Amino acid sequence: MDKTINLTTKELEATRHIRNWLIHHGRTPSVRELMRELKYKSPRSVQDLLEKLESKKIIQRTKTGNIQLKNDPESTASHAQTINVPIVGTVACGNPIWAEENIEGYVAVSTSLVKTGSRYFLLRASGDSMNKAGINDGDLALVKQQPTAQNGDKVVALIDDEATIKEYKHAGKSIILQPKSTNLKHSPIILTEDFQIQGVVENVISNTQ
Repeated sequence: MDKTINLTTKELEATRHIRNWLIHHGRTPSVRELMRELKYKSPRSVQDLLEKLESKKIIQRTKTGNIQLKNDPESTASHAQTINVPIVGTVACGNPIWAEENIEGYVAVSTSLVKTGSRYFLLRASGDSMNKAGINDGDLALVKQQPTAQNGDKVVALIDDEATIKEYKHAGKSIILQPKSTNLKHSPIILTEDFQIQGVVENVISNTQ
């Protein structure tokens, strides 16, 4: 069966939002959450749209009324599955790194690069402090939001009001953020154990064309 058959633009958009919620939040959106995503003015409009998707076997409703994604209309070989991941720019200490005021825009990322139920953001790398680790100036680092890391992980940290990417090393009661650079001007940053990790870099999207 061609899963995209008879789906309107709005039905495809709704399905993408449902998939994005499933990936980002580990659950599908409520009717009111989907209403806001689709910029509808009433939940009745969303209900009508969901009924159409259900009749086309794209979704089904559980006994509790929750949405369950049964068939993804873009999961065929000719339609790559993607989710929208925010690009964050300048980040202020004390604010969540994914706060709305930090978001520059969104980029479609293949679902093969992310894990269901986890939250992700893209951080644009600046400078050459991690070029030996394959992260160059202008590259986009795909970061999984989490508060912990293992030795050797490339982590995102907030240092002096800026988000920075460094290699993580736990040594005794200290945390060492190690640059991996051909530029010898970059030196390790040593912090105490109460340091908070913002996330771990899982992939890099090169800026080179």
